[in-house]
Amino acid sequence: MGTKFIPVALVALLLVLQGQLWFGRGSVPNVSKLQSSLVEQKRDNQLAALANDRLFAEINDLKEGLEIVEERARAELGMVRSNEIYVQIAK
Repeated sequence: MGTKFIPVALVALLLVLQGQLWFGRGSVPNVSKLQSSLVEQKRDNQLAALANDRLFAEINDLKEGLEIVEERARAELGMVRSNEIYVQIAK
């Protein structure tokens, strides 16, 4: 009876370990899904960092120079200086 118990116990242990490998918390499919999620998150972080860098550069331009303020006022609000004449050409 003792000689049959050891192989059965080893097979049961092997089945438990295989079950954990394929269906458990650190399973192969779960790790693969987490790795793809990590790659996607890193890509999103890089895009957000680029957007942040652009915004910081624009903030610095707004703080330091009035040229961009004037450019935006002309483009978005139709600003005209006091010594300029605004001419609109209709097609």
